[in-house]
Amino acid sequence: MIIDFRLKVFQTVAQQLSFTKAAQVLYISQPAVTKHINELEKTIQKPLFNRQGRRISLTKEGELLLDYTQKIIGLYEQLDDAVTTINRKVSGDLRIGASTTLAQYILPPVLARFKRSYPDTFLHLSNANTRTIESFVLDQKIGIGIIEGRATNPLLHYEPFIRDEIVLATNIENNNLKNEFLWSKQLNRLPMILREKGSGTLEVILNALKQKGVSEKDLKVEMELGSSESVKNYLIHSDAFAFISIHTILNELKEHKLKVIELKDLEINRTFQFVTLHGQHSGLLSRFKQYCLSYYNRR
Repeated sequence: MIIDFRLKVFQTVAQQLSFTKAAQVLYISQPAVTKHINELEKTIQKPLFNRQGRRISLTKEGELLLDYTQKIIGLYEQLDDAVTTINRKVSGDLRIGASTTLAQYILPPVLARFKRSYPDTFLHLSNANTRTIESFVLDQKIGIGIIEGRATNPLLHYEPFIRDEIVLATNIENNNLKNEFLWSKQLNRLPMILREKGSGTLEVILNALKQKGVSEKDLKVEMELGSSESVKNYLIHSDAFAFISIHTILNELKEHKLKVIELKDLEINRTFQFVTLHGQHSGLLSRFKQYCLSYYNRR
C-alpha cells in the first residue's frame, strides 16, 4: 500500500495527540515528525494543530484534513484487502536474506503474520551484511534480499521498502555534553562506535558525513562492532556515542537507557530496499514483497 508518508505521520499525530508518541509508533525521531507536519502546514498554508505547551489539539483545518486522510488511507486498505483475497492461494518455499537491522528488528513480526496468512508457505531467513546479501542474490542462494545500503550493483534490481532514520545516540546518564544537540563539525570531539566494514548502515553514515565535510579519519573511533545489538549494549555501559537506526533503540528510549542527540545541520535518512535479480517475479516472491509493504504502511 503506497500513500503519502506525510499523511500517515499527520494521522498518527492526530490520533496520539503527541509528537513524541507518534514518533514511537512510526519508528522515526520526534524532529522528523515535526518536519513532516511543518511541510504539510506549509502546503496547506494553515496550522493543523493548536500548540499549548506540550499539549496539542487539532485546528478546524486539521480536523478537515484528518477526515479526508482517514478516507484516503481507508480506500488503500480496502484495495490491499481485495488484492490479498485474489492472491490468497499462495504456496512454496522462499529464501530471504536480510541485513542485521532488518533481520533482528523489522522482519520478525511481518514473517509471523505472513505465515499465518499463508500457511502453505515455508520461509528461510539468512542474516548477513548488505554486500553479502547482494552476493547471495547474484549467486541465487536466496530469492530476495532486504538491505540497508545504497543501490550500487547494476546486475541487481532494487525497490524501496520502508523509511528509516539514523540518529546519534548515547547513554541516558552521559552528561559530557552541555547541550542535547551538536553540529557536524563537533563530532570529532566524541568517542565514537562504528559498525564493521561492509555494513550498509556504516556506508550510509559515512556518505552523509562526507556531505558535511567530515570523513571517517576525522572521527575519534573507540571501537568497531558487528551488529546494532552490540552497539547499543556498548552504549548502555559507556559514555561513547554511535549513529544507529531509530528502529533498533525504541525500547531503550522508552526504558530511559539511551537518549538521542540532535544534530542541528544533519539528518540521516534512508530507505530499506528489496533486492532481486532482474526479471525475478515469482508469485510467492511478489506476494511477500507486497505483504511487507502493506504491513508497515498500516502500522
